[in-house]
Amino acid sequence: MSKTFILAAIATLSIVVSGCTEQTPSVAMQQPLQPIDVAKVLVKPVQKWHVYTSRLESPEEVALMPRVSGVIDHISFKEGDKVKQGDLLFQLDKRPFAAVVASLEAQILSAKAALSQANSEAKRAMRLTERKAISTEQAESRTSTLRQREAQLAALQAQLTSAKLNLEYASVRSPIDGIISNANITRGNNVLAGQSVLTSIVSNHEMYAYFDIDERTWNSSFANVTAKSQQQVVMQKVGQKNFPINGHINFIDNQINPATGTIRVRAVFEEHDNQLRSGAFARIKLAASNISEQVIIPERAIGTDLKNRFVLTVDKNNVLAYRLVELGERYGKLRAITSGLEAGDVIAVNGPARVGPGMPIKPNTVSINTTDVAFTISTLNTNNLVAKN
Repeated sequence: MSKTFILAAIATLSIVVSGCTEQTPSVAMQQPLQPIDVAKVLVKPVQKWHVYTSRLESPEEVALMPRVSGVIDHISFKEGDKVKQGDLLFQLDKRPFAAVVASLEAQILSAKAALSQANSEAKRAMRLTERKAISTEQAESRTSTLRQREAQLAALQAQLTSAKLNLEYASVRSPIDGIISNANITRGNNVLAGQSVLTSIVSNHEMYAYFDIDERTWNSSFANVTAKSQQQVVMQKVGQKNFPINGHINFIDNQINPATGTIRVRAVFEEHDNQLRSGAFARIKLAASNISEQVIIPERAIGTDLKNRFVLTVDKNNVLAYRLVELGERYGKLRAITSGLEAGDVIAVNGPARVGPGMPIKPNTVSINTTDVAFTISTLNTNNLVAKN
């Protein structure tokens, strides 16, 4: 093989290699960038929400017991119905009580006659004493008899008042408005005054929910709350997905329990259509009294890598970057960020599902939807509120 041929082959190979090397960057530059939805973070005034568990309690609960002993003559209510204060519920046999009343009324008539006679004799004794026709001792004796007759009449009248009360108590009436339970003792049974529980009644106009707030949380989030301020709360019953029931705080205890480091708080809820029942389990949500501005982003924008939570930010060159964040409250599909982001930051709103740090992207700018999300209690809409701790 000649030297000339070898030199020509080498020149040709150099041209081919040089051509391939020059084409590689152009091929890479021609690859399309992945379009990614991005949005500028929101900065909103928000309140921190706290959730507590409780059992509903009726403001008034009565274990109904008779004030007199006797035999139940009839029952005048339908079990489970609403009752009004003063409604007749149980009727005891009235006859023994009526007989006592009649006997005392007769004794009073006799006592009045005896008093009238003693009064006449006392007056006569006074006249005779003036003429010295009777001794002082006899006159004083008649006056003393008059006083005894007066006392006897007063005692009988007091007994008659008591007997009439017992006759009235034979009709057992509802002491409050509310819902009545079933009859524990039925017709024909003997009941004892102050011992036999006939039934129970709970008021149904409103319901209480007591819960305990730890001292640290109280001082940081509720220090300015008083019962008069009627701090709004919302409630969720078992089986409900949101917090649809509105109420407010109407009682705050006067001291912190030193054994538990908590303070007792009570919320009150209006009752409608018998939807709230005493003893029911409930979750109470209330907002802190202080309002602060925090960064708000979609929940789906947040990624996790074992212990850390992060988001992907977009720099001025449209390249994604890893950013650690600390999470705050959740508001619907949005989440407050307590640290890691600031106003003006742009993030990938769909999170790290298809992209990663260092990747150049084609940004598709969207806006974060805050429709039907309440960040503060002043704009509270409990039908749409699903904020969680």
